Amino acid sequence: MKTAVISGGNGGLGRALAARLQSRGWRCVLLDLTIEGLETTSQQLPISCDLTDPEQLAKATTHILDSSASVDLVIYNAGITQIGAFADLEETTLRKLFEINFFAATNMARAFLGPVRAARGTHLAISSVAGFAPLYHRTAYAASKHALEGFFASLRSEEAPYGVRTLIAAPSFVATNIGNDGRQPDGTARPGSATDGMDYMSPDEAAHVILRGLTRSRPYTPVGRVARLSHLIHRLSPTLYQSMMERNIRGQ
Repeated sequence: MKTAVISGGNGGLGRALAARLQSRGWRCVLLDLTIEGLETTSQQLPISCDLTDPEQLAKATTHILDSSASVDLVIYNAGITQIGAFADLEETTLRKLFEINFFAATNMARAFLGPVRAARGTHLAISSVAGFAPLYHRTAYAASKHALEGFFASLRSEEAPYGVRTLIAAPSFVATNIGNDGRQPDGTARPGSATDGMDYMSPDEAAHVILRGLTRSRPYTPVGRVARLSHLIHRLSPTLYQSMMERNIRGQ
């Protein structure tokens, strides 16, 4: 049985990805700050872990490697958003976004580099439309996702000689926490909670597209109609994209 490790495994998208992989016979290790509501079964191992804490990450990694015959897939799905003007953004909040959205993923990639090589497996980073294009009132979030994409796109060339695939998926707006964002005073919130988005996808719909890209070994998968159109328009005309984005997001 192949094993997938999914960070942010107790969120809507993490659960949807796990459910679809399990239906294909995979075993899923779900990492999250809280694992309340997640059952431990022969196909599922929930582990509570703060990925920004090196000791907790090391402990979780040891647990996973001790309990798994292989690590065939690592999905870097954990993250938070931040909504608000840069003029109001504190440096501590910017660093918080990078710690969770970027450094937690890169530290996790380092921890599983050897096991994924041994399995000739796959790294799959979950980015965002904000990972390849600007997004209004999301300077910190967009910066962290741009960094995530740059890291994994560059890692792809390093790991290819080991038979390892490094893939990126970029969803648009996935409705995982609409109306339940737990917005903090610094503007940070749970992913999928923004109310200024458009054309929301369900977590299951997003998981279907992401795993289809995995099956087809697509280096980059825009997830959802908005993501596909945004990716195309931004490549053809960044100026046109910015104008359309401002009209649709800022104008709401």
